[in-house]
Amino acid sequence: MHTAIRAYVRWVDKINRIIGRFAMYFVLIMMAGFLYSAIMRSLFNVHINWLMEAAQFLLSAYYLLGGGYSMQLDSHVRMDLFYSRWSPKRRATVDAFTIWMVIIFLFILLMGGISSTEYAIVNDQRNYTAWAPPMAPIKAIMTFGIFMMLLQTIATFFRDLAVARGETIE
Repeated sequence: MHTAIRAYVRWVDKINRIIGRFAMYFVLIMMAGFLYSAIMRSLFNVHINWLMEAAQFLLSAYYLLGGGYSMQLDSHVRMDLFYSRWSPKRRATVDAFTIWMVIIFLFILLMGGISSTEYAIVNDQRNYTAWAPPMAPIKAIMTFGIFMMLLQTIATFFRDLAVARGETIE
């Protein structure tokens, strides 16, 4: 593989590893928020209405920012009837072809995310709840997560292509 492709794969892997490990802590933040809400509601009869919505935003950021890292670790769910019996070279060959469906899907999703984020910024879009938080920050985070997953998918394509050719990308 070309040196630029190797550098791209290493760079994307590194960035997604950092982002994915950072996003893992969002679950702890959600748990702390839910514990706080339960204590406030049970002991002091104070209801924190905005917490569920904030948790939904955090969960969206969690799985979209962690998507590239999950792909890097090969921890996505896969329908496996024959795949596990194939040689690594055959798996990589099939993956190098089928990953294009994921790339196309993520590209279309990215275009929609950019459009939706732009709309949220231009129109100061807010959620239709009592809390009414602005939607632009979470939409921007989600769009960035989709972009990083697209970059990781392309890096995975290059890695599969290398394995199919009998090479490796460290």
